This record gives sequence, C-alpha cells and structure tokens, in this order.
Amino acid sequence: MDDRRRYDEKLQRILKEASAIFAEKSYHQASVRDISSATGISLSGLYYYFRSKEELLFLIQSHCFDTILARLRQDLAPISDPETRLNVLIGNHLTFFANNMAEMKVLSHEDDTLSGEYAHRVLDQKKDYAEIVQSILAELAPWRSPDDLRVATFSLFGMMNWIYTWYRPDRDVSVERLSRDMSHLFLRGLLQPLPPGTPQGVSRERKDQTSIWRDPRGANPNEP
Repeated sequence: MDDRRRYDEKLQRILKEASAIFAEKSYHQASVRDISSATGISLSGLYYYFRSKEELLFLIQSHCFDTILARLRQDLAPISDPETRLNVLIGNHLTFFANNMAEMKVLSHEDDTLSGEYAHRVLDQKKDYAEIVQSILAELAPWRSPDDLRVATFSLFGMMNWIYTWYRPDRDVSVERLSRDMSHLFLRGLLQPLPPGTPQGVSRERKDQTSIWRDPRGANPNEP
C-alpha cells in the first residue's frame, strides 16, 4: 500500500470518528482529545492531518459534499429526462445520508459554524448542489418563476435533510421506498399549479402583527 493511500484511509477514519463525536456532543462541546481517544491516535498524530478543530469540521463537510456531488454527476450523466434525473438526485441524497447519519447531523447542526475561507469553500459546494437541483426543476416546470424554483429547491432540501431526526432503517421503510415516496410527494406538488386567486403568503396588513412580542391590538404591552 503506498503512502498516499495509507494517508487517505487514515484521514477517512479520523473524519468518520470525528463526525460521530460531533454528532453526539456537538462541535463546540467535543474536543480533539475526545477524537484522540476514539481513534487511538495521539494528539500530535491527529494534528498531522488537520491544523485545528475548525479545519477538521471543514474537512468533514467538504468531504461529504465532494462525495455526494461526484456520485450525483456520475449518475446523472447518461440521463436526459428531467423527472428521472430528479428521482435519481433524491435517491442519491437519501442513500448517502441514510448510510451516514452522523455526518448528516453534523452538516445540519453545524451549518453556520465555519468561518472565513472554510465557510466560503463549503458555501461554494452548497451553491453547486443547489444549482443542479434548481436546473432540474426548471426543466420540469419551465413555467415557474425563479422565486418559485428557489422555494421548491430549498423545500426539497428541507424534506431530504430532515430525515436524520426521524428516519430509522430498522423500523421505517427502505431507502428505496423512502426515495420513491418523497419524489412522488414533491413532484405532484411541484407540477400542480396554484388555483387562481390563491393568497400569496401573509398579507401586508398582517405582517406587522405576527411577532409574539407585539400586542395584536397595536397597543404598547407595557401600558396598562
């Protein structure tokens, strides 16, 4: 085994163990010493693979997005039908994260933890992913406005990403069934236009009355 392969395999083991610890304790509560104990690698040995705990979090997030995007692009390459492309995308996403639930929790819970260059690089990966989704939706529903497609894109990500809070492979449906059902629920909603006259969100008159800290009558709540 060459040195590069050994390095990559050891780094992947570190990222996997670190993901489990961050998922269990949270990034801020976990320490590099915790990761050293879990991996059996000394602190100095760990710092050969990353310079700081924040860089370790970056490596976890970046590796996840690199992996899922590479697989997705490979799977989408031979497919032209947009509905099939969306089904493949949903299946790819759910399969990856159902098998990497700790990593999914870290991506969701530590979404805004990174700073500086690390944050920018992961943000670029997220934008690439969102652009793939939005382009498929634009092919599926070309009559939808850019605002509609943006809402649909991030609604789909919400559906897919939230599975870590409830999905249990040992008692829930298979990932294949989950992908099929989620695709059906999402698509039938996307392709059904809103009836004429449907209210477009909260009315302007109502917006100023929705805060829980405001008196709905407009009075100062501190006044008798």
